[in-house]
Amino acid sequence: MVGKMERFKHKKSLGQNFLNDKNILNKIVVGSCIEPNSLIIEIGPGSGALTEKLIETNNDVLAFEIDTRLDIYLDKLEEKCANFKVIYIDFLKANINEYLSKYKYSKLYVIANIPYYITSPIINKVIDELRPDCFTIMIQKEVGSRLMAKPNTRDYNSLSLYCQFYYDILKICDVSKSCFTPKPDVDSVVLKFNRNDNKFKVTDENDFFRFVKSAFKQKRKNLRNNLKQYDLSKIETFLNSIDKNLSYRAEQLSLNEFVSLYNFLNNEN
Repeated sequence: MVGKMERFKHKKSLGQNFLNDKNILNKIVVGSCIEPNSLIIEIGPGSGALTEKLIETNNDVLAFEIDTRLDIYLDKLEEKCANFKVIYIDFLKANINEYLSKYKYSKLYVIANIPYYITSPIINKVIDELRPDCFTIMIQKEVGSRLMAKPNTRDYNSLSLYCQFYYDILKICDVSKSCFTPKPDVDSVVLKFNRNDNKFKVTDENDFFRFVKSAFKQKRKNLRNNLKQYDLSKIETFLNSIDKNLSYRAEQLSLNEFVSLYNFLNNEN
């Protein structure tokens, strides 16, 4: 396999950096805590190094790979492993639920080594369309810091709140750039998202995230400037109740405070 991969021409346009460190591969599988009778969706299996370990969990593994040149590795796995199926299609364009309807499972896991240039679109699709029980991703370390960021930090933004609204996020491990072929320019991190059902409630989730994005629209500006299209007097009333005011920036409000503010704004009483 190693010799063959050395001859494989990785496409930079597809963000192809294949993980080759067995220790990290094991940490991803063990850290995901995959339960029996589950379905695992793998995004971008590459040459199948992680795929093989997922197959060993004896759960069904459904992989989505955009590069058909990798069929020389993945088709062989499919032939010898009854619990593995690969679909050669762009995950972002695929109707995933169409494929899920063919499986019976207790829990859904999504595991992916996400190309850096499409991190946000993939995260959005996974959460919006699939809402898996567990979502394990390997992403650029800097992006991982944003997803896990807390209030009053530079990395805290609307994507942080979006992910944390639905999931509790834990770090499994850091991954050095030397663990990949070819070696990327940056280090990575493996994060595990555990779904936190019913932790936060808002009247309209899509509208809530539009509100949050507006608050962060110009990060250096305060809430008074970013939320002009909303009822500022009502916003001020709420902020004063938590010892804050319109001169605060979005990064100074916690997710709980954003949820409470939004619900307060939409309370008809």
